Amino acid sequence: MTASLTRRSLLSLAGVTGIGLAVAACSSGGDPGKGAGKGSGDGDGSGTGAGSSTPSAKPVAKSVTPAQVPLAGGVTITVAGTGLAAVKGVTVGGIAARDVQASATKVTFTAPHQAMYTAGSADVALFTSAVEPTPSANQSSDGNGSAANDGQSGATQDSSTSSPTPTAAPAPDASTAVATSTLAYAALTDVDRQLQYAMAHWKDYNLGEYGTMNPIGGDCANYVSQTLIARGWEQRSDWYNRAAGAEHTATWTYCPTMDPWLTANAAEFGLTRRSLDERDKVKVGDIVFYDWNDNDSPDHTTIVSEVFTEPDGTVRIKSASHNQDGPYRDLDEMITVQHPGGTAWFHTFDA
Repeated sequence: MTASLTRRSLLSLAGVTGIGLAVAACSSGGDPGKGAGKGSGDGDGSGTGAGSSTPSAKPVAKSVTPAQVPLAGGVTITVAGTGLAAVKGVTVGGIAARDVQASATKVTFTAPHQAMYTAGSADVALFTSAVEPTPSANQSSDGNGSAANDGQSGATQDSSTSSPTPTAAPAPDASTAVATSTLAYAALTDVDRQLQYAMAHWKDYNLGEYGTMNPIGGDCANYVSQTLIARGWEQRSDWYNRAAGAEHTATWTYCPTMDPWLTANAAEFGLTRRSLDERDKVKVGDIVFYDWNDNDSPDHTTIVSEVFTEPDGTVRIKSASHNQDGPYRDLDEMITVQHPGGTAWFHTFDA
């Protein structure tokens, strides 16, 4: 009977003092000195227990430096602000930036080139997940899959083979960014002005000033020469196009003459002739020559519009051209798919 009374007394005491609740708390591994309310680490961020956490400050972008960048990108951008440590990805004008580094007060990254080398404002969007630079319309083939109208003798401009203006690849919606700001793209350098011209006229021929050489064999060299004028070169007695193409030199309009002329004047022009396996030295604005049948005589020329490195280390080169008309044509596709057995070389600018 004494044992029975003792058990009844303990049960009654538990109901009054909450001993049973305390025992349950102890059995779950919690602190017997803490309750199960706020402060027990229940995830609301407002407690002071062992499991509590301080809420992160909302990311805020306060300034972008520099606020104006070259069309060709390539410069380091700094976004200053607060709560930025969680940033892992950045887009500028919808194009993924590379080399993203973040701390609580700033994010740095390398500005991508403006998609079509056009001046204007661009949104800078910061994301808490990485935004990998992926092949997009301005980084992959522009759809020129045949040899037609590709610098061949007798070729003429044909809208059926001209590629469409590329559109950007899907990128995170800026509305999902944790912070946003803006910067301005501008034509600040010779290369900017060269590529600005190249993108403005890859399909909209500047007929009034330079005409077209398609009726006499192809307009690729005429187009490349025009971009060099936009870069800052001047016409001279051994290299010119006058009266909308009515008067011109072969060094301006004909690949097999233009290529050795560039080599002969390389020191004056600040150029270096490079082989295909030196593609890691190639930059935007450099000149490419192609030999479709590998007979040491060039058949085609283009101007480099983009250079980037694939995850496997492959250096990818895109270029703008006439014949075929395209803003971002893939070099490797041109010499393997379109012209199997072809080769290419470069004239790169030393500065």
